[in-house]
Amino acid sequence: MFAVMKTGGKQFCVSPNDVLKINKINNEKEDIVEIKDILMYADDSSNVTLGNPLIDGACVKVQVLDQIKDDKLIVFKKHRRHNYRRKRGHRQDMTVIKVLEISLKR
Repeated sequence: MFAVMKTGGKQFCVSPNDVLKINKINNEKEDIVEIKDILMYADDSSNVTLGNPLIDGACVKVQVLDQIKDDKLIVFKKHRRHNYRRKRGHRQDMTVIKVLEISLKR
């Protein structure tokens, strides 16, 4: 069984017990969160449900494991022959989640 969910402007294919990093959601550690933006659902007997664009009544329950910062990205700008160089770094706030349950109410 798996589902395709949308959060933070990205899509993730998730199954129960998956651990993944998503863009930050404002919840504390150990909180249980329901994500209702489900685009596709497939069960074990190969029945596939597609949303238009979302599936009504579907949700993915996740547990927040940690709030972290992602690896640093270097932003370097340069104009040649003008002595212009700028170097900046950026670390995105991320949330580590564990998928507990995928449910579909028909």
